[in-house]
Amino acid sequence: MKDYKLLFAVLTVAVVWGTTFLAIRVAVETIPAWFVAGIRQFLAAVIMFLILIYKKQFRWIGWQNLKLQIIFSILMLVIANGMTTVAEETVSSSLASLINAASPILVFLGSVAIGLQKFSYRALTGVLLCFSGILFIFWDGLKDLANPDYKMGIIFLFCAISGWASGTIFTKKLNIQTGNISLNLFYQFLFAGIVQIIFAFIFSDHYNFENWSIKSISAMIYLAVFGSVAAFFAFHYALTKISPVQVSIMAYVNTIIAIFLGWLILDENISAKFIIATVLIILGVFIINYKPEMFRKQKIE
Repeated sequence: MKDYKLLFAVLTVAVVWGTTFLAIRVAVETIPAWFVAGIRQFLAAVIMFLILIYKKQFRWIGWQNLKLQIIFSILMLVIANGMTTVAEETVSSSLASLINAASPILVFLGSVAIGLQKFSYRALTGVLLCFSGILFIFWDGLKDLANPDYKMGIIFLFCAISGWASGTIFTKKLNIQTGNISLNLFYQFLFAGIVQIIFAFIFSDHYNFENWSIKSISAMIYLAVFGSVAAFFAFHYALTKISPVQVSIMAYVNTIIAIFLGWLILDENISAKFIIATVLIILGVFIINYKPEMFRKQKIE
């Protein structure tokens, strides 16, 4: 790549989104998960608001568009992001990232079910590989499900990927035009932030603010500034230069980075079966999403 801005954008998407699972795990060490998710989205909304004011692009989007943004926010941010954050109170960042990497399975199955995508044996092979990877994850860990906290964490993770898949399918089904992406994102962040902070006060057993560590607060701010705002802008900049399927390759890099950082920084156990599961799931997702143009030089005008 001779386009250094594009290179920087792609690296930002790959690295920053790969670090979010680690940052969430650090943040929830002393801060209740719903507070982490809510404050993260609310801060992102504030940053987006300031950017929109600076560019003189802030405006009311109308009730119809607001309804759509609320649906996106519920599925993608409140459910997908929020429940992943809650899950990481009891499961490792590596496991959270790996299960999240399997979300294209649900996108494929849901798309086939409602006629958005045709069934193919190649995609079926990818789905079976992904399921094999998930079986490897839990092969030796079924006994861990006896722990109610761990079991709830796993349930939250599967709710999270269901929310992400539903949001993706909803977008495809309605074929919605994005319009002003920054403006739409502001409303999504704001709604999610308010709802999740309300959840925090309702569902958190304790929220002694004086116990929140500087490390956890820093991780939460990192999630807002880089995980939500910077990575988003980088992602959409990359989409103006290369095709969506080419950008989607970064999802595989995200998972590898998240697992590596969990092992390196948090001393999370990475067994041989976990590595096999990672390979199977990434390979399965790649097969499901493979298109020849992934590796062709392509620019979107």
